[in-house]
Amino acid sequence: MIIVTGATGQLGRQIVERLLTRVPADRVGVSVRDPQKAQAFADQGIRVRQGGFTDAASLAHAFEGASQVLIVSVDKMGEEAVRQHRAAIDGAVAAGARRILYTSHMGAGASSRFQPCRDHAATEDALRDSGVPFTSLRNGFYAASAVRFLGHAMRSCEVALPADGPVSWTAHADLADAAAVILADEGRFDGPTPPLTAAQALTFDDIARIATDVTGRTITRSTAPDDRFRQQLVGRGVPAEAADQLLGIFAASRAGEFAAVDPTLATLLGREPITLSAVLRKELSDNDGH
Repeated sequence: MIIVTGATGQLGRQIVERLLTRVPADRVGVSVRDPQKAQAFADQGIRVRQGGFTDAASLAHAFEGASQVLIVSVDKMGEEAVRQHRAAIDGAVAAGARRILYTSHMGAGASSRFQPCRDHAATEDALRDSGVPFTSLRNGFYAASAVRFLGHAMRSCEVALPADGPVSWTAHADLADAAAVILADEGRFDGPTPPLTAAQALTFDDIARIATDVTGRTITRSTAPDDRFRQQLVGRGVPAEAADQLLGIFAASRAGEFAAVDPTLATLLGREPITLSAVLRKELSDNDGH
């Protein structure tokens, strides 16, 4: 029995969908906060149980009989994130899982300039301390984040962001596919994987050129000083902590933390990863369809 947490989220849902192409539905279980949102999985024969990282009793039920548990990292930061991840690890250990998998991030490290990467490093330490074999999926930076940064630029034709460095923007769909391959081939990686990245690391100068090509409109890249960018975010109602997290992306990319490009993802997929250009084209066509 393979258990996937967070299966109603963007990444978790796609992982389960891809896993169903590789293993029978009765070997897959999901642990979700709201089982009603996972009804489509239940209809396919997947075991759906309520489980929350803040409720140990619910995890014992959700993880029951697990041979592998994939912990999809929570959308939290700092000690709260690490505490919830530790609770999920403890639940997987208590359930007798043979292997624990975790969606980590390229550049995970205690000294990262990006808070989530420090949280991932702390979670990986907890995995090492658990005594159970683990696989940490060092996912490339989600391409969806680059698209969100471009959101306003698609209307104003200007990308005004802090100075950055190259980032290996990687599609959710590819990372979900890779996770399914690794779950179906238990033990393929022990400990952290190599960075699971697309084939190119791109700066926002590159992305502005790609967006120009995709839209047919000239989109320019300008540099906003860090302090002014932060003030603008806070002025638009973004909480200060979230504004600092966003700035951390740029500080970390300037330091080269997300610049690695590795062939492992392509090897797992058996094809070249989806390009940022393709992600952008799909996003635009989806929006046009609305």
